[in-house]
Amino acid sequence: MFEGIRVLEVAEWILVPAASAVLAEWGADVIKVERPLGGDPQRGLAVGGVTPLWNGIALQMEYTNRGGKRSVGIDITTDLGRELLLELAAESDVFLTSLLPETQRRLGIDVESVRKVNPRIIHASGQGFGGQGPDANQGGYDMNAYWCRGGVGFALSEPDAPPVRMRPAMGDRMAAMNLVAGVATALLKRERTNVATTVEVSLLGSAVWQLTSDVAYSKALEVENSQVSRNRNPLSEYYRTADGRWLTFVLLQSDRWWPEFTAVLDASHLLEDDRFSSAELRAANFAECTRLIGEIMASETLDVWRDRLAHFGGPWAPMQSMHEVLSDPQVIENGFVIDVEASNGVRVPIVPSPIIFDGGHGRYDLCPEAGEHTEEVLLELGHNWDELIDYKLKEVIN
Repeated sequence: MFEGIRVLEVAEWILVPAASAVLAEWGADVIKVERPLGGDPQRGLAVGGVTPLWNGIALQMEYTNRGGKRSVGIDITTDLGRELLLELAAESDVFLTSLLPETQRRLGIDVESVRKVNPRIIHASGQGFGGQGPDANQGGYDMNAYWCRGGVGFALSEPDAPPVRMRPAMGDRMAAMNLVAGVATALLKRERTNVATTVEVSLLGSAVWQLTSDVAYSKALEVENSQVSRNRNPLSEYYRTADGRWLTFVLLQSDRWWPEFTAVLDASHLLEDDRFSSAELRAANFAECTRLIGEIMASETLDVWRDRLAHFGGPWAPMQSMHEVLSDPQVIENGFVIDVEASNGVRVPIVPSPIIFDGGHGRYDLCPEAGEHTEEVLLELGHNWDELIDYKLKEVIN
């Protein structure tokens, strides 16, 4: 899809690298610029005990930098390093960065500086809080910018209870796909109009977007919508089974499904009960209806209900653990999780982007070593080995 498109990535951690990983998976030539010593800090995050090394592999780094990226080690804080970076920008279609606006200006790689060497380049950034306002130059991770300040954690937590904890990189990956969409749209605009544009995505903005319904209802109704239960449909609810598992029904057309639902539950007495004979009456008697359904659901194990619901026409699902997701035939058959062989021979589970083109995903190549392609990329730019040795002696490249 993006063959022939070169993306220059000057970014660390997850949000922006995850976006470029998707672009690489879909065919783009992504050049990741890393620090000459140590590379992307995420490579060493396991040392801090935050993310595990598994068979010698930093999994989060692999997940965020797959797809066939090429890594170049350049010290962009030096004049020579900045010149090399701008040489790469001159030959690129997209400049993708996670650096704060003020940092970009200080290093001379903001949109104005990059456009001087390449007027057609798409300048795209992933930020914590957005490029405007008092906190535009404040760094942010998804835990503080997306989950907490963006309201997602509040919306998912129960009142007067400890906050629900965010799952790893949850906000980063949401924002990363927004950034991919922005870059793709900017490339399409450039193709049609020959006008280059800028793209900006933030963790805070992505959180507000994801909570659109809660934000809109809270504003319009002057209440905290996430703290108000408006569900009055017993057929769109969670129920616990005899073995302590949970499953959910999402039967929004309640009257349509009520006869078949009661039949599969072997609950003709509910079908005949005048209190539950319409969606309006089931809503009016919500507590009693859900209690009676709950008693029936609690009488059998999840496996029994799987068998009984196998041919039920309405939407339902068990609440699955991660290991159950990995063994789910639908996940396996659609390639939502795949195993890719790393350079050390270990097979690493990778989650490709969820968008499928022509029945398949894209490239599955794993993360490069830090600076693995420095010489290769600079030789492509026209530099010779004597220049590369001089750069190395000056510690500009790795």
